Amino acid sequence: MQIARVALDVPLHRLFDYLVPEREELSAADVGLRVCVPFGRRSRIGIVVELPHTSELAIERLKPIEAVLRDLPALPADWFRLCEFCATYYQAPLGEVMLSTLPASLRRIAPPKARTNHRRTKPPPPCDPPELTAEQQGALNLIAAAERGFKAYLLHGVTGSGKTEVYLRLIERALADHRQVLLLVPEINLTPQLETRVAARFPSVDLVSLHSELSEAARTRNWRAALDGRARIVLGTRLAIFTPLPDLGLIIVDEEHDVSFKQQDGIRYSARDIAVFRARDRGIPIVLGSATPSLESWANATDHRTPARYTLLSLHQRAIDSARLPVVQRIDTRTEKLQDGLSGALLLAIEKRLARGEQSLIFLNRRGYAPVLACTNCGWISHCTRCAANLVLHLLDRRLRCHHCGSESPVPKACPTCGNQDIQAFGRGTQRLESTLAERYPEARILRVDRDSARNRKQWQALAERIHSGEADILVGTQMLAKGHDFPKLTLVGALGADAALFASDWRSPERLFAQLMQVAGRAGRAEWPGEVLIQTQFPDHPLYAALVRHDYPAFADVQLREREQAAFPPYTFQAMLRAEAPHMADALAFLETAKAWPQAENFDEVMRYDPVPMRLARRANFERAQLLIESPSRRALQTYLGAWGAALAGIKLPAHLRWHLEVDPLEF
Repeated sequence: MQIARVALDVPLHRLFDYLVPEREELSAADVGLRVCVPFGRRSRIGIVVELPHTSELAIERLKPIEAVLRDLPALPADWFRLCEFCATYYQAPLGEVMLSTLPASLRRIAPPKARTNHRRTKPPPPCDPPELTAEQQGALNLIAAAERGFKAYLLHGVTGSGKTEVYLRLIERALADHRQVLLLVPEINLTPQLETRVAARFPSVDLVSLHSELSEAARTRNWRAALDGRARIVLGTRLAIFTPLPDLGLIIVDEEHDVSFKQQDGIRYSARDIAVFRARDRGIPIVLGSATPSLESWANATDHRTPARYTLLSLHQRAIDSARLPVVQRIDTRTEKLQDGLSGALLLAIEKRLARGEQSLIFLNRRGYAPVLACTNCGWISHCTRCAANLVLHLLDRRLRCHHCGSESPVPKACPTCGNQDIQAFGRGTQRLESTLAERYPEARILRVDRDSARNRKQWQALAERIHSGEADILVGTQMLAKGHDFPKLTLVGALGADAALFASDWRSPERLFAQLMQVAGRAGRAEWPGEVLIQTQFPDHPLYAALVRHDYPAFADVQLREREQAAFPPYTFQAMLRAEAPHMADALAFLETAKAWPQAENFDEVMRYDPVPMRLARRANFERAQLLIESPSRRALQTYLGAWGAALAGIKLPAHLRWHLEVDPLEF
């Protein structure tokens, strides 16, 4: 009897053996096919990963495969290697990794029939490539001169320097070489603009997109087109890194610094890091692009103590001759009186743009009307009953909402504690800022862009079209507007509320703040009109703002890396975080203490285990949360430890309702 070893989507670090019916005999070429198998009381879809000669179980104990699904080609060997790396490095069950990367319809017993009469969007008119700048041409020449095989390039270019044009020229070369291209972007909102531009440049090439807002049928159809090689360009968000591509010849990761490339639930992988592994495994080039690269990538390209892992390519000037980097100014709010949170200098700058018919963007990375509602009589505050956080006031629909667990309630007419009817909103969010600007400039067309006004890609596209067509004079927005968008008439950016991140407890906060401000500053002055950026701050002399004024990311990054090296923070050490949550904090901490006390830990001299502590947001959705940090100067030593430790964790007896997960290379602390 033939045996098939099958991966299933279950939280177990093991594979399962089944008998192959004689009528379905498999060959080595069939490894990678999907199969339907019995598991427990129901049937599941699995993937054949091996055809072993023997099994640890007796033959009579093995159940037969119910059906071999041959509607798809077998998944390729390099896809297996990619999933195996992800499972090993991120300490995840191989079956969960493999099955979770497939479209949902391919994981079900009876997938719906894909529609064949789907609507095709009208292709954009073809466009001719612009003239390259000397810097763009230099970057392309350097890549072209490299030997074939794996090479990682960090394309560091200021906002508006033409990184996308470099991508398009590289895609053109890959297509001419009969290769497929994988282009990753961090967020769905960035796909329409880039998809339109790529399609216009390559109108006769099959381009597909892969992201979570596609319909199930469309996602399956596009994934199949990539697998069988019909799709030559695949544009997608982080999960697209697992798309099987038989002719893959180039990977591009745009905005490589963005935290959205890190999955924050389920299998907590970094799509950017997996992309580097995939390029190395396939022996192909990869380009990581950003105006503000992650410090890990910057160190890989600039650390002169060891051979550079990445080749640094720099674009210092904007691609349009008439476009100049915006002038960045700091407004000292210690000395200037604010009017509803806005300085006189910022208000004057807005008025000048209104008079000239130009657009302004006021950036505040806090949605809602106000962060908190409070009673000045008794001190009541709108706390979330399920989280260690406040309910945010959303005045437009008269609701108090928690931005962590999603719970909400009506805005009370009086204080729930003392009955005082004079309860007040403290602080400001984008809704309040929109209201303030509307009162001050009643003739101006004000458009708010945040997660409340653009809940999906369709809504975002509608807002973007209004901005491009000039139907908005003042934009009020969060980080949704900070990256990747090109609005020619936008000449002023005002940044509010940035100081809070300067002294946050998360040591990554300065890096994120600098990236955020530099990205949003880059929205100004991208065409022939000069741009201006005004930052309201109580700390105008802070080195971060000084580097921002000079548009000097390298100086900022080098200072940050020196500090991290002194503190033994990544990228000069490697970390993993064990997190636990339970109805009671004592149970979460007790589990972590037991995990820390693993007897075999003493055999790993290079691994440091810290004490369990509550998380910054210690309570979320009625669960108390705690974490345990594991650290080592050696990635190999940490991985060896985690591999052995993970098996021990699975054997710990858990209290009722306790949940835990292990995250490698954590970004949140």
